[in-house]
Amino acid sequence: MDRWTWTYEGFDPERERLREALCTLGNGYFATRGSASETSARPWHSPGTYAAGCYNRLESTVAGRRVENEDMVNLPDWLPLRYRVRVEGAGPGHWLAPGGPELIEYGQTLDLRHGTLTRRSVYTVVAENGGRRLRVEQRRLVHMGEPHLAAQRTSFTAEGWAGEVEVEAAIDGDVRNDGVARYADLANRHLTGWCTGTGPTDTVPIDTVPTGTAPADKVSAGRARTSSSAPADTVWLCCRTLNSDIGIALAARTQVAGRPGIKPAPRLFDRRAVQTLTIPVERGETVSVDKTVALYTSHDPAISDPCTAANEAVRRAPAFPRLLASHHRAWERIWRRTAFDVPGEAGSILRLHLFHVLQTLSPHTADLDVGVPARGLHGEAYRGHVFWDELFVLPYLNLHFPEVSRALLGYRYRRLPAACRAAGEVGRAGAMYPWQSGSDGREESQRLHLNPHSGHWLPDHSHLQHHVGSAIAYNVWQYARATGDTEFLYGDGAEMLVQVARFWADSAVWDPSLERYRVRGVVGPDEYHDGYPDSTAAGLDDNAYTNVTAAWVLARALELSRAMPRSRGQALFERLRMDPAEPERWDDIAHRLHVPYHDGVISQFEGYADLDELDWERYRARYGDIRRLDRILEAEGDSVNRYKASKQADVLMLGYLFSPAELAALFRQLGHRLDDESWRATIDYYLPRTCHGSTLSALVSAWVLARARRDEAWAFAEEALVGDVADIQGGTTAEGIHLGAMAGTLDFVQRCLTGLETRGDGLSLDPAPLPQLSKFRVGVRYRNHWDVELRIRTRRVRVGVAESAEEPLCVALDGRKSAVAPGTARWLDLP
Repeated sequence: MDRWTWTYEGFDPERERLREALCTLGNGYFATRGSASETSARPWHSPGTYAAGCYNRLESTVAGRRVENEDMVNLPDWLPLRYRVRVEGAGPGHWLAPGGPELIEYGQTLDLRHGTLTRRSVYTVVAENGGRRLRVEQRRLVHMGEPHLAAQRTSFTAEGWAGEVEVEAAIDGDVRNDGVARYADLANRHLTGWCTGTGPTDTVPIDTVPTGTAPADKVSAGRARTSSSAPADTVWLCCRTLNSDIGIALAARTQVAGRPGIKPAPRLFDRRAVQTLTIPVERGETVSVDKTVALYTSHDPAISDPCTAANEAVRRAPAFPRLLASHHRAWERIWRRTAFDVPGEAGSILRLHLFHVLQTLSPHTADLDVGVPARGLHGEAYRGHVFWDELFVLPYLNLHFPEVSRALLGYRYRRLPAACRAAGEVGRAGAMYPWQSGSDGREESQRLHLNPHSGHWLPDHSHLQHHVGSAIAYNVWQYARATGDTEFLYGDGAEMLVQVARFWADSAVWDPSLERYRVRGVVGPDEYHDGYPDSTAAGLDDNAYTNVTAAWVLARALELSRAMPRSRGQALFERLRMDPAEPERWDDIAHRLHVPYHDGVISQFEGYADLDELDWERYRARYGDIRRLDRILEAEGDSVNRYKASKQADVLMLGYLFSPAELAALFRQLGHRLDDESWRATIDYYLPRTCHGSTLSALVSAWVLARARRDEAWAFAEEALVGDVADIQGGTTAEGIHLGAMAGTLDFVQRCLTGLETRGDGLSLDPAPLPQLSKFRVGVRYRNHWDVELRIRTRRVRVGVAESAEEPLCVALDGRKSAVAPGTARWLDLP
């Protein structure tokens, strides 16, 4: 790698799927994994194209029970382009592909600056003469400026021979969701109603045998539809999702660059549209085949139908060089809004993380009704669902793409009615947001999950992670602080925050023996602990993270209700049919929620102190990697519920959300003293009792240690950085990148190491650079100051503000306030 490129040399079947995930190209509307176009042979390849928000629901039989799952759908594959050669005096050779015996060189380079993937292959074309080779270079893009377009140019160079190159390009609709091995026994056919066609000058045979009764490529005497908007060098495929009934259309234009006389011959099948080209090539000559694709769905606005839209888009699309140039310009605009400079390997990895965040959540996302998919648009793990990962993503986007943050919060607002219905179904007021969300906001969490170590299907209680509601409320508040968007805060944002507060107020039960309110039957961020030892009841009581963040939500709801213009607050309360006494109850609960303690530290939940200690050394010696300790113990007939052992940061998450001063104030509000010494003791207690089974855990640990024990923070920061690029969880990245962890590492530099906080009157800084990251530069947008540059040095920080008509930016550092006028910069000394 270098600052802007990632290169993989050689064909490594065992790591091909990992490379496919890390070489994914996308634009916020859709993304395509970095798969080989020549083959989709399993298990080494998992081609996938995913459109944001495109879900479908299927039923499966699991352990004798019917279960329903909603998945982000793997759409028809637009990549297929295979080739073979015919050397003069010989017949056609084999179809060539990575992994085949003819391959002698292979590599791929991901260009982050320009958003392209280049794949390079060299094949021997005549076995008895090693000097006769075919050199292939393929450059691919998913257009950042035109969100419906993608393209790839495949260039062939004849080395030591002359003859013909036969190329077969296709759109393959015979796809399924099979990118995650542990889902293999579940229903995975999400598409139906395939129809293929070509331009107006040709109507060609198509397979009319009913789906499922014959091979997908069998040709019979039927006829394909034609599209009046499709040019003659275009084929298209339309289908729809089985139950959500989303229409999907792809159109592909295939041309030989500089040779307009060579026209593709179309062949249409039931689920596949193919174009074949035969290209004469001279010794040493290079010829290029350009394949341009458009993708539309029935979710798209301002179209008559997806098929017409796709064909029109392909017809209008410029030739590959112009398309590539406009794609480069679009990425240049994106990079200008996200300027940063971090030296060394850490900077290169951070740029890769930013690249994948922007491909999942780009400015195009602002026009979509989508949330934050935990694994990006890069694979099928977690079924493309939306969890709490926006808690780690939005703080970064707030300071660069606030319009995207607002759109993602809009996804939550539009599903507020579903969250209110869910709360009502369990007898609660307010909104109970789901732990896993998809298309319509219902709870998508599994009620069973497979332990691959034991082969057992086990009850899944993750839906009890009601703290996701607090995460949404927190994001509402942070977005408003960063942007000053009071129109949102006093409107949709207020309604979400108030409804989450009402849920917590109605969930809190008074305990006279403690003279405190308690929240029972929940699961915290740890996830491993979902019940008490030997109990048949699910859930735990008084998870500290849940209760403290609930108290924060209640306090913010009260603050907001008092700060809103009276007319807006009155209208909101009337619409929600709120009792006038509710805010008073919020205030009481916000000050009297129970936070359990033991041995001088915050207890993860009530009863944590009674659990057994785990023999960590014995399990590490026996199993090595124990990140999935829950699976290991269950396979032994044991349960992690018996032990003081956490999957990921739980109590320590409080130090991620709140600065030391904020956290101390929050505990004072609850009647507890939390000073530096007691917080450090809490950190020291939980870190050795955490197996970091989530990529988020190392990030959170690095964050809190950067503020409490700086010399220990780098080991966790480094693990968070390399989590996906090194696939430290052993195969999970191949199923999709971890978007929250990637965005979190960016925010670690942006906010944690700078101590950056957004306030109503300006920015507050409290830099805490690590020795390994002591010199760097980040740019942020704060309200109407679109370009604020922070340069961090060991003893100073430079604050520069781009020229504008705005008032000077107020910057607070070590109790001192400075005004930085637009068009100027100031160096401030660190304490």
